[in-house]
Amino acid sequence: MDKDIKSGSPHGGEPTSKKHKKKLDSEARDAAVESSSAAAEQEIQDNIDAETEHLSALASALAEAEELRDRHLRLKAEWDNYRRRTEAERADERSRATQRLVEKILPVLDDMERALEHSNSAGDESFKEGIVQVLSKLQSVLESEGVSVINPKGEPFDANLHCALSKVEDKKVPDETVVEVFQKGYLMGSRVLRPAAVVVSHK
Repeated sequence: MDKDIKSGSPHGGEPTSKKHKKKLDSEARDAAVESSSAAAEQEIQDNIDAETEHLSALASALAEAEELRDRHLRLKAEWDNYRRRTEAERADERSRATQRLVEKILPVLDDMERALEHSNSAGDESFKEGIVQVLSKLQSVLESEGVSVINPKGEPFDANLHCALSKVEDKKVPDETVVEVFQKGYLMGSRVLRPAAVVVSHK
């Protein structure tokens, strides 16, 4: 009886001290597992947070890069527009300067053509030859600047290119046909420098 009481088990079972130790060991293991699990969860959460922060930084960098790209494209487009506008303005200025010069030359050209017609009737061949050469050179200069002649005899009347001085009845040609050119017209490219002065038929 005394022996059983000393061992802590009056019924001959396992000593109380050993049970207590097992319980403590089990609780320690549970605590260790629980601590390990918590540590693992914390590590996973830390990794998720770090990855989230990395993705956020990457998204921010991509957004900034896209904004810089858009800004670059806008600046490039603005520069291209400015360059094209400037080139067009300069080309227009050159064209207008040339046009003013040609308009001043046209009366001289008219006088030379009239002088050539006069030389035909006067029979002065040397004078005629000189006028033909000068006239040819002048016409070549004008052609090099994009100037072309409007000489529409026999063509349908076009109010955009011709100026009708009068109308004559002529049944031999279709109605609204140029039957005579008093003064030639001139184009510079598609721009009318001077319309042709003409006589138009009617029935």
